[in-house]
Amino acid sequence: MRRPLDKADRTTVARHAHLASPSRVSVALTLFGAALAVLIASSVAVAGFIAIDLANRVGDGAVALDGDDDVAPPAFSPYPDDLAFNILIIGTDECGEITKQYLGPRCSEADGGIRNDVNLLVHVSAAPRNVTVVSFPRDLMVEVPECKREDGSTASSMEKAAFNSLYDHAGIARIATTITALSGLPVEFAAKISFDGVIEITNAIGGVVVCVAGEGIRDSQAGINLQPGNHNISGKDALAFIRTRHGVGDESDLARISNQQQYMSRLAKKILSAETLSDPSTVLKLANTVADNIVPSEKLSNPLTLAQLALSLKDVEFDDFVFVQFPNATDPDDDNKVVPVEDAADALWAALIAGQPIALSPGVNSHAGVVPATPPPGETPADPVTPPATGTPDVRATLPPEISGQTVDDDTCSAGRQAK
Repeated sequence: MRRPLDKADRTTVARHAHLASPSRVSVALTLFGAALAVLIASSVAVAGFIAIDLANRVGDGAVALDGDDDVAPPAFSPYPDDLAFNILIIGTDECGEITKQYLGPRCSEADGGIRNDVNLLVHVSAAPRNVTVVSFPRDLMVEVPECKREDGSTASSMEKAAFNSLYDHAGIARIATTITALSGLPVEFAAKISFDGVIEITNAIGGVVVCVAGEGIRDSQAGINLQPGNHNISGKDALAFIRTRHGVGDESDLARISNQQQYMSRLAKKILSAETLSDPSTVLKLANTVADNIVPSEKLSNPLTLAQLALSLKDVEFDDFVFVQFPNATDPDDDNKVVPVEDAADALWAALIAGQPIALSPGVNSHAGVVPATPPPGETPADPVTPPATGTPDVRATLPPEISGQTVDDDTCSAGRQAK
């Protein structure tokens, strides 16, 4: 018998449907698509960069003492090559001091519960490394296993609950056990970030250049009006760009996720660029900002572990860094919710467990959230690079067409529209 959803399960409005202006802050705000790039490219890559740099600098000019030969040097080695690992990143709808300045009343009107409105599983394969980021829709209805809360009590299982209610039920552990039950993948590391954290990190690198196509983005509810073209956004503008729903694609939350993936890929490129990582002041500012704005799991808070993870990712090519949406379809019990497409999900998990790099099916449905970027007038697209005939062939698992997404190497633009 299906369990009735309790208060924590309910949301005022589903984000993936075409609906009127939402009344709850978590409906209007979804800034956490950027959380993935923030954690992987910032708290991992930057923390590792700084740890290694500090170790090297401290070692310069050191004086040798009797017995020093017996002391092993610090081991800044990559995470073991034969081990895959998974990082869970959640973005909650908590308003901090910065967000309150931008959204005032919408923050004060929140109902008091804390929702995990963005949920990202970052899977890093064993060597040769590739990275797949799976985004779970906030309105995904799933079976939930029991788990232990931080206080040691047991949170009971649920037959069917909305994904974004899980944090309010029992914290990060509830989300991690649910994802493991869905995927068969263990979750070794986790982190939580809020609105203010993503804003601060975007500001720390001087903003992110995004591309807008179509009619341009105009959405009075999100507070954004961008003409077609490239725009460097930060602060309030970054918040508006990430949370717009009516200004992109088919106005669904799933289109918004696709739009956020454009932001994620461009944020990751900038953070991992030579321009950023070769500027000590930017790196230090970014690392401090990350440290101040994420809540990591115990294992992820260890600097040596961060250094290991960073070194493991340093050689991952942009086309092996893929963002995907968990495959879903409309819930037959509720048009405002979605449920897993199990066959497509099984294909995704099988590829990740096998350590295969993945490829998206051509022409996958992004709910018109993004479109391929086109070169400026007078320029022609670059010729494709033909891989060498020798060596190991690049065998990829092509995902079913129900799974949308993009790689960091893909160049996409928001499919802008003029909302009424």
